[in-house]
Amino acid sequence: MFDKMSKEEYEKYVQKQTPNSPVLKNCVFAFLIGGLICAAGQFLLTMYKKLDISEELAATAVSVTLIFISTMLTGFDLYERIAKFAGAGTIVPITGFANSVASPALEAKSEGFVLGVGAKLFTIAGPVILYGTIASFIAGIVYFFIK
Repeated sequence: MFDKMSKEEYEKYVQKQTPNSPVLKNCVFAFLIGGLICAAGQFLLTMYKKLDISEELAATAVSVTLIFISTMLTGFDLYERIAKFAGAGTIVPITGFANSVASPALEAKSEGFVLGVGAKLFTIAGPVILYGTIASFIAGIVYFFIK
């Protein structure tokens, strides 16, 4: 069927079969859920500061706490449900990065800890870490020579 269609006919067929995406609704949900995650981070920062922790240490504790919570939600298969509802709102904050590290590792746990979890742990996040490290190294060199 498809091999006898022209390119234009095939594009019309695909457009007809593809459901319309509710862009405005998706943007609102992403904004709200992403905002809630950031507000939770701010709440945690305020609570850590009330425990008489320095701001720098409190900020680190917030990052670790958010990573821990999102990894736990990933492990219990709840993060994916939230992401289906919130879309990009769960990708942008640090929680999305933690999910992208934990998800492939959990999927490969049946293959063992070394060849499964260990090998798949950085499947998605590995390139981000690699190129982030390289970019920060280059920025550091440029900053050294500018200053």
